Amino acid sequence: MAKPLFVINGPNLNLLGTREPEIYGHTTLADIEIQSRSCAVALGIALEFRQSNHEGQLVDWVQEARLSASALILNAGAYTHTSVALHDALKALQLPAIEVHITNPYRREPFRHTSYVSPVVTGVICGIGAQGYTLAIQALVTLIKAP
Repeated sequence: MAKPLFVINGPNLNLLGTREPEIYGHTTLADIEIQSRSCAVALGIALEFRQSNHEGQLVDWVQEARLSASALILNAGAYTHTSVALHDALKALQLPAIEVHITNPYRREPFRHTSYVSPVVTGVICGIGAQGYTLAIQALVTLIKAP
């Protein structure tokens, strides 16, 4: 069986649907997981969907992905803008990876304009809501199935 695609979500994403719905909308992380799994099944790939508020746990999962995943989607939340540790773990990943954000960080506060994740991933999808996850899955499946 092929290795699953890892979807890793960072701090406060467990509060989607209730936290600042005027910014993030009413879609919950559980809704995103259902949509992501449906997309993955349609494309014939297994999915490992996770969330943690703890930076070290996220780093551990990125490191685990090196051997256990076919590709990675990461919404690092606020750690996007602060975590050198995630940057270093991603740099060592050696797998296709996409950074996803529900909002467009470049239309928000200036401190959100810097990403420690972007320089070490394959691509970035931001600003189109929860749909970004399914687009990332589609893109990664295309990349990992390419000759």
